[in-house]
Amino acid sequence: MGTVGRIKLGSQGLEVSAQGLGCMGMSAYYGPPKPEPDMIELIHHAVDSGITFLDTSDVYGPHTNEILLGKALKGGVREKVEVATKFGIRWDGGKGEIHGEPAYVREACECSLKRLGVDCIDLYYQHRIDTRIPIEITIGELKKLVEEGKIRYIGLSEASASTIRRAHAVHPITAVQLEWSLWARGVEKEIVPTCRELGIGIVAYSPLGRGFLSSGIKLMENLSENDYRKTLPRFQPENIEHNKTIFERVNELAARKGCTPSQLALAWVHHQGNDVCPIPGTTRIENFNQNIGALSVKLTQEEMAELESFAAADAVKGDRYGRTDGITTYEESDTPPLSSWKV
Repeated sequence: MGTVGRIKLGSQGLEVSAQGLGCMGMSAYYGPPKPEPDMIELIHHAVDSGITFLDTSDVYGPHTNEILLGKALKGGVREKVEVATKFGIRWDGGKGEIHGEPAYVREACECSLKRLGVDCIDLYYQHRIDTRIPIEITIGELKKLVEEGKIRYIGLSEASASTIRRAHAVHPITAVQLEWSLWARGVEKEIVPTCRELGIGIVAYSPLGRGFLSSGIKLMENLSENDYRKTLPRFQPENIEHNKTIFERVNELAARKGCTPSQLALAWVHHQGNDVCPIPGTTRIENFNQNIGALSVKLTQEEMAELESFAAADAVKGDRYGRTDGITTYEESDTPPLSSWKV
């Protein structure tokens, strides 16, 4: 499988494995929760293989994914890994409510520490931005949690460029998590350059297009009834018929290169730079091993250009998210000015 290197994520001192492991699908959204012993075995296999950057959130389950990860961290595993979790979405009656008020930030952090069974979270992200509250207020509370030793580094997820700048001015932001793959390239124009200018690391979630870049339209045949992907615009019949050509072209180039389409799509993300850490999720050891193989796939500039020609930013039909579940903000309108905050 080759060795997994390490990268510096951001400029504040955090080091992580060059690829991470997204844990969400083990517990939530992508069909029923998977058997706990199997998932703990997978996490341990990942750590033994050199993938030590583990990504979760309090909303995955909700809560059950953090509890699972907490169990996997026992027995000396905690010291070998970098744990990232998130706060900011309160799940209530099938709808997500976004929160960024200081008391909530602190309460969410304390609860995540308990569920994970750790005394400090390595990277703590605001999962979605609360556009009712100035970002400076939310980051101010996170800064206090850093000073108290409860979190080491601060991250943002799905934030606009101006929100990232305002946050970074209060306390250095270590990483921004965003969806980046061959079929989600909207971040390249403004968000990625902003992160690079400020020395902020980039964590790419869904680098395999939620599985679509691994198996194309066949993916749809295997989804369980309650799989969240069935609700997403890109996976609707009227869009997927168009989008399948992207997978077919990736598949053809992968065959020429002697790798799998997953490995090729992941390698494209890796080739964006050594400040980018993709975090593909999986629930199967064989898929995990395949994902590690992406680290040894080398792409020429011509191959990068060819891949990008298959999947220009406007080549994909359908939005990344639906507009009904309350947590779908992306490059959100800015949070209110600090002067608007009433203590």
